Amino acid sequence: MTRVSIDLNADLGEGFGRWTLTDDERLLSVVTSANVACGFHAGDPATMRRVCELAAERGVRIGAQVSYRDLAGFGRRAMDVPPAELAAEVAYQIGALEVFARAAGSRVAYVKPHGALYNRVVHDEEQAAAVVDGVLLASAGLSGDGSSGRGLPVLGLPGSRLHEAAAKAGLPVVGEAFGDRAYRADGTLLPRGQEGAVVTDPAEVVERSLSMARFGVVTAHDGRPVAVRARSLCLHGDTPGAVDLARRVRAQLEAAGVLVEAFA
Repeated sequence: MTRVSIDLNADLGEGFGRWTLTDDERLLSVVTSANVACGFHAGDPATMRRVCELAAERGVRIGAQVSYRDLAGFGRRAMDVPPAELAAEVAYQIGALEVFARAAGSRVAYVKPHGALYNRVVHDEEQAAAVVDGVLLASAGLSGDGSSGRGLPVLGLPGSRLHEAAAKAGLPVVGEAFGDRAYRADGTLLPRGQEGAVVTDPAEVVERSLSMARFGVVTAHDGRPVAVRARSLCLHGDTPGAVDLARRVRAQLEAAGVLVEAFA
């Protein structure tokens, strides 16, 4: 019998200058993949460097969390960015993080959109294609010979336009689930502006995480079961008690026989 495995990821490096948001060092002792802010919604060069060094020391995979250029809105405001401009900005963010990942003895292992961009590319084919173009551009630059041989995996919502575009372009896709976010019946996330969008009860977060990891199903906001086929489980690092919650989720997953390991 094949043992069920799941990756645990968290959004890290979400500070700027003297302002900090996530407890990067302690979260890196729990997660297996780190979505590192690349300076557009949060993060700065010093923070990116520090998180990459900490992740490399702990054997945690480094992912580029790309965003719309929106520091003031934490990348959660809807924006209309021309496709060519968005592709260039995605590639720019990946390339910036790669410098610090390499210096730390690691590499950027995958790409994940953040916030408004993440939600936009679930349905928007044009913006999804632009993100994929940016990943391909970065992949060509990182290959060293200008080819797209090192196609970076794209982490995102299963069934999204982003995953469709990435798969069509030959990029690996990795399905993601959220232990602390409410789902709609169609498998998309309940918008943050709606009541109940963020699950705050630790016991419920643990229960939902176990259900998605072991059985591929979660209860939607309206009470209906929703199929969620994911290889990676996200636990947000900017929620109160994030570290203790992440530790609890991981402990319960392992106690249930789930192998917690990076996907990339």
